[in-house]
Amino acid sequence: MARHRNVRRLDFDEERDFGDIYGRSFEDEVAISPATASQFMYPHGNTGIALSSYMKPHPLETQSEKLPSSAGASGAPTQPNQPSQPALPSQYLRSEPSIKKPDKATAPVETVTIKQSQSNTKMGFITHHRSNIDSSPARSPSPSVLPGRSTPTTTPIRQPQLTRSSLKGKQLHLIDVLSEYKKRQESEKPTINLVVIGHVDAGKSTLMGHLLFLLGHVSKRTMHKYETDSQKLGKASFLYAWILDETGEERNRGITMDIAQQQFETEHLKIHLLDAPGHRDFIPNMITGAAQADVAVLVVDATIGSFESGFESGGQTREHALLVRSLGVTQLVVAINKMDTVSWSRERFDEIVTKLKSFLKQGGYKEGDITYVPCSGMTGDNLTSTLTDSWYKGPSLAQSIDRFRPPPRPVEKPFRCCIADIFKGQGAGICVAGKIESGYVQSGETVLVVPANELTSVKTIFGGDDISAWAVAGDQVVLTLIGIDQTKLALGSVLCSPEAPVSITSLVRARIIIFNIELPITAGYPVIFHYQSVSEPAVIKKLLSQVSKTSGDVIRKKPRCLTKNSSAIVEIEISRPLSLELYSDCKDLGRFMLRYAGNTVAAGLIIKIL
Repeated sequence: MARHRNVRRLDFDEERDFGDIYGRSFEDEVAISPATASQFMYPHGNTGIALSSYMKPHPLETQSEKLPSSAGASGAPTQPNQPSQPALPSQYLRSEPSIKKPDKATAPVETVTIKQSQSNTKMGFITHHRSNIDSSPARSPSPSVLPGRSTPTTTPIRQPQLTRSSLKGKQLHLIDVLSEYKKRQESEKPTINLVVIGHVDAGKSTLMGHLLFLLGHVSKRTMHKYETDSQKLGKASFLYAWILDETGEERNRGITMDIAQQQFETEHLKIHLLDAPGHRDFIPNMITGAAQADVAVLVVDATIGSFESGFESGGQTREHALLVRSLGVTQLVVAINKMDTVSWSRERFDEIVTKLKSFLKQGGYKEGDITYVPCSGMTGDNLTSTLTDSWYKGPSLAQSIDRFRPPPRPVEKPFRCCIADIFKGQGAGICVAGKIESGYVQSGETVLVVPANELTSVKTIFGGDDISAWAVAGDQVVLTLIGIDQTKLALGSVLCSPEAPVSITSLVRARIIIFNIELPITAGYPVIFHYQSVSEPAVIKKLLSQVSKTSGDVIRKKPRCLTKNSSAIVEIEISRPLSLELYSDCKDLGRFMLRYAGNTVAAGLIIKIL
C-alpha cells in the first residue's frame, strides 16, 4: 500500500527520526515488518516451523494486544510453498470468513505487539476512541472504513436515540432523596435565594459588601488590600463594593455589570446572595438573577434628588420592583441607603416610605410582606446592630433579612433545572450552573437536556463550596455532566427528568399584564422574550381577549389594541423553539418578561403551549 506522506517541508540536513515525521502507514499499525535479516529467511520446506515465530516484537513498540496466531488471523493455514506474508486481522481483508477463537487448552495464542501512535489519527487510516471501542484484548480495534476494504464488523457506539423504550430503566435512584431532605430540614437552617435590586448608584454592592464584612465573611487582610487598590485607582469609596464586583471592568467603571454571588448566614437562615446590576443596559442580566430569587432587597438612595431620579418614569427603582414581583418574589425588604447624607432625617425617611408604599401596593405587594430599613452602606450603621441613640427602633438590615419566610419547595414534582452558566471544570465533563426549580437530582442519575433532546449523566453535584450526593428544588448548584457534547448545551436549556420531559415550542398562549407604556400594543408588535437566562426576538401574533386584572374575566374579545395597565390573553411566536413549561405545572418556568426598545412592556404567564 502506498504511503501518503507530505515531505515538502522536510529538511534532510537535520538529524530527525524520519519515522515520526512521516508517520506510520497502514502496514506499520497492523503487520510488523521483520527487524532482522534472519526473519526474512523463512524455510519453505515442510519444517514444521510456524511463520509466527519469525514475527518478533519491534523494540520501539510499547503497547501490546493479544491476537490469534498467523494462521487463525488469516482465516486459513499457511501453505509451505507460498511466499510468506505478514498476517492481517480479518476485518482488513476483502473477504471476511468467520473466525473461530482458539481453544485456550489446545491452541496456543501468541502475543503480537502493535504500536498505536498518534500518526494514525493524523494520517486518517485508523481512528481509535476510548468511548467507542471494545477494550477487550480478544477483539481487534475498530478501524475506520478504508478505501478498497470491507466495512468493519465492529461499529462505534453512538448516542442512543431518544425514545420512550430507551428511557425505561435509565433512572437509578441510589438513595431516598425525599427522606434525606426531611432530615436536612430538621437539622440544618433552610436556604433562601436573595436578590439585591435597585437604581444604578444606589449603593447596592457597597451595602451588601459591608454587610458581608461585618458578618465575618471577609477578612481584615482582604479588606486592607481592597482599600489600598481602590485608593490607587482613585475610587476609595468603592472598597466594600469590590467584595462583590470582582472583575476589572466592573471596578474600573464603578458599576455592577453581571450577577455576583455570595453565601452568608443569619441566625435562622442560609442566604444565597445574588447582587444584580442596576444600570438599564444590563437589565437582561438583572432578570436572570431575579428569576433565581425567592426574596429581594430593594435598595434606594436617600440623597436629595437621587431617590427622585430613580423613582420617576425611566428609573430602575420602579422597573426592578415590578420585575421581581412579576417573577414571583412577594417578600421585600426596602433598604433606604445613604441616610448619613441626609443626617438621618426622619422626615426624609417618612417621605420615601410614603411614596414607595403606594407604588408597591399597586404593583401587587402586600403591606405585611414589606419591611423598610434606614441604613448606611458606607458607615455600616444599622446593618448588623440596631441604633440605640436614634429615632428608629426597628430591626437592622441583617435582622430584617433573617425574618424572611422560606417559600415551599416543589421537591415531589419532576426534576427541572434551567442552565444559567456553562464552563469547563478541572476534571472530565462539562459544568453547568443554575437553580433547581422543582424535583431533585443525585449523582449518577441520567437526565435529559432540552431542547437538544440529549441524555447525559450527572457526575458530581456542587452546592456552594461542597460536593453533595443530591440536591433538591431551591438549591443553587453546579452540576458536572458527562457523556454529552458541549455544543448540545446552551444558556436557557433545561435539565429535566427523561420520564417527564419539558415541552419544546415556539408558539405559546399567555396571559400578560401591560406596564406603563407610551404606545398601545397591537397584533404583530415586536418584543424581546426574556425567559430565565434566555432573551429571544418574538412577536405578539394575536390579541385574543382583554381580561380583568383581578378576577381574570373576559372584558372584550379580540381587542384591536392593548393600553397601559391592562391585562390580556395573547399568542406569542418566538423566533426559535425554547424549553417552556406551563405556569400551572412549574411556576418558575412558566413566567416570562416582554421588553421593547430598552423598556419592560409586559410580564406574562404561560397558560397553553401550542
